[in-house]
Amino acid sequence: MSIFIGGAWPYANGSLHLGHVAALLPGDIIARYYRQKGEKVLYVSGSDCNGTPISIRAKQENTDVQSIAERYHQEFEECFKQLGFTYDLYTRTDADHHHHSVKEIFLSLWKNGYLYKKTVEQAYCDHDKQFLPDRFVSGICPYCKSNARGDQCDVCSKILDPLDLLDKTCKICGNEPIIKGSEHFYFAFSKFQEQIEEYVKNAEENELWRDNAISLTKRYLDEGLLDRAVTRDLPNGVDVPLEGFEGKKIYVWIEAVSGYLTASKEWGKLNNQVYQEFWSENTTSYYIHGKDNIPFHTVIWPSILLGLKQKSLPTHIISNEYLTLEKRKLSTSQNWAVWVPYILEKYNPDSVRYFLTINGPENRDTDFSWREFIYSHNGELLGAFGNFVNRTLKFVEKTYQGKIPTCVISNDISSLTKKVYEKTGLLIERGQVKKALEEVFTYIRYANKYFDEEKPWKQIKEEPDKAEETLATCIYIILNLSQLLDPFVPFSTNKIREMLDLKIVEWKEQTEFPSVLHAVTPLFERLDVSIVDMELEYLLTQSNEI
Repeated sequence: MSIFIGGAWPYANGSLHLGHVAALLPGDIIARYYRQKGEKVLYVSGSDCNGTPISIRAKQENTDVQSIAERYHQEFEECFKQLGFTYDLYTRTDADHHHHSVKEIFLSLWKNGYLYKKTVEQAYCDHDKQFLPDRFVSGICPYCKSNARGDQCDVCSKILDPLDLLDKTCKICGNEPIIKGSEHFYFAFSKFQEQIEEYVKNAEENELWRDNAISLTKRYLDEGLLDRAVTRDLPNGVDVPLEGFEGKKIYVWIEAVSGYLTASKEWGKLNNQVYQEFWSENTTSYYIHGKDNIPFHTVIWPSILLGLKQKSLPTHIISNEYLTLEKRKLSTSQNWAVWVPYILEKYNPDSVRYFLTINGPENRDTDFSWREFIYSHNGELLGAFGNFVNRTLKFVEKTYQGKIPTCVISNDISSLTKKVYEKTGLLIERGQVKKALEEVFTYIRYANKYFDEEKPWKQIKEEPDKAEETLATCIYIILNLSQLLDPFVPFSTNKIREMLDLKIVEWKEQTEFPSVLHAVTPLFERLDVSIVDMELEYLLTQSNEI
């Protein structure tokens, strides 16, 4: 079986914050799990370096688009590496290979009869002497009357045209834009209405998508799929490869979402592999993103794939709700965010991965608070998981001089362990990574209870044979935790495997005992609760500075 995993492409116009990580982390968990199972996995993503937000940032800093894109792409790569993300290829949309492949996709859609020309009215700023990209137009959403940008309303999730907005203004100069005509290509989304309806029906019946993706996509279908312009008068991006359209660019509707396919092609080229293996009818695919990207992955991208006559439509849509911060909506403009470079500089990456998984916004918005983060680290990672591993291994190190005791594991404990693998694996395959992690921590709580009830510190004096059995059983559980937790907290599980001299990473019960224990070091350090007030004060100070 081939597994394709596509993580949403963050705009390279500013640092990543925890909301980005919360949305994207399930992709890495799923990729790690399938690799442990021995499946063929292709996991790709990249930085969106062509988007209008980058042009806005460049204008704000009085620099060029390339400088902004380069700075943040490099920062993203480093952050994902430090967080333990295992992309097979993390690329960028301003790469030559992406431009070349997007042009090929565009020409294929044109050849297949799904693109047509049409003169359209666009917002034009007479002051700045340019057509305005959608995100350069701001105003009031005509549907819910909230503040919105020209491509989408974040409040009601409507896909918008800039001309739909009320009280339109240019984001560059603040003046009201005028309307001018310009010839562009339209994609015939309406031709795919019935196929997308059938596709969504199958996804709902087989519980392949999150509820938010089903409900929002149904809403678009009930309103009827509309043809949309897929080229724009933009300053940067992929050129339209047809005569008469010089200076015009292929718009995000096609260009950005095509990154999943263009990255796959580039991965195949770089690794001398057949990328089509991950784009066949036998492929199971996962698309990981926030709920604001749902229509791109459930309507636009499947329609493009159908237009290309591709057979591998998205299988699982893993569309997270939002992460809030201290009960407030994240706001980059107000600096109300915890930036990823900042938190990684100060805290264990597994603490971040654990918190954003166990509190993941899978079905509803969830909140990041510094208090909960610190207490989660101390109480669950350190207190339950780290404590069980540390006290077991320290006991073996001290009592048996590091020689690991062995025994035949009882059928009850072996059976329980196998069930944890089975149940946890099934939940990960369904994209329910929060429940999967909860399942493993139930197993950890069982292990701590077992240790406490057996009392090996007493057994070693009164029943030394029984003590050996108890410690061997605890070692067996730790061996299996080093596998079960690897998708979630890989830095800690790697430490366990180093202490136990365990080379294997696989998704099945571990029964082979290592012989010698290497130097035991704690998996986690306790965080002082005074950090909570310090971090809250820093957050408020930084926010007020903006």
